[in-house]
Amino acid sequence: MKDDKIALVSGGNRGLGLETCRQLLEHGFRVLLGSRDLDAGIEAANAFGSEHVAAVRLDVTDSDDIAALAQHIEKIHGRLDVLINNAGILIDADLGDPASIRDTDAEVLETTFRTNVVGPILLINAMLPLMERVDDARIVNISSGMGQLSGMGGQYPGYRISKTALNAATCIYAAELDPARFSINAASPGWVRTDMGGEAAELSVEEGVDTVVWLATAPEARVTGGFYRSRERIDW
Repeated sequence: MKDDKIALVSGGNRGLGLETCRQLLEHGFRVLLGSRDLDAGIEAANAFGSEHVAAVRLDVTDSDDIAALAQHIEKIHGRLDVLINNAGILIDADLGDPASIRDTDAEVLETTFRTNVVGPILLINAMLPLMERVDDARIVNISSGMGQLSGMGGQYPGYRISKTALNAATCIYAAELDPARFSINAASPGWVRTDMGGEAAELSVEEGVDTVVWLATAPEARVTGGFYRSRERIDW
């Protein structure tokens, strides 16, 4: 329907992204399920059995992909209400993220940053003209407690630093965007049972995305420039 809100979820074909798509559908959104592998995205979207979800090709490390998607949304929908920056990597399958920052190298950092920091920034910038057309635009950046400066620890230095940088970008956007029109926040899902989190994780995907969907939909979550876990604001 014309008045349905439009949401874009990067990395939407599995894990937290897929569950976010499902819950946004339940909230009445038309969902664009972004997937680097379009075939995998189509398979995931078809499994919902809903005409309100569509797979779109989106590799956040590819500027051409991002530009083409912005043009597609412009043509089909003319606006975007919600952007969920979910796509991210913990470690590169070939490079790995060393246990100690003393052992990390430029290639590991650059690969992680390209997906976890540069990608979301480029995607936000491409979608802002579409989001400026709505009165309550919301952006949620999926961060992590591992990027929390107030509780920083060792191991996975590339991932930790990238999520800290994503948090910084969230604050910068919050300072620059009109708070009467835009809401942008970071969310920490916690330790979730996904391919990244592993089977031993304490939270289900349903629990993991609860705060993400709340920030994207709830009237009381019309806030900006914060870092949230379990619907509560936490320290950066």
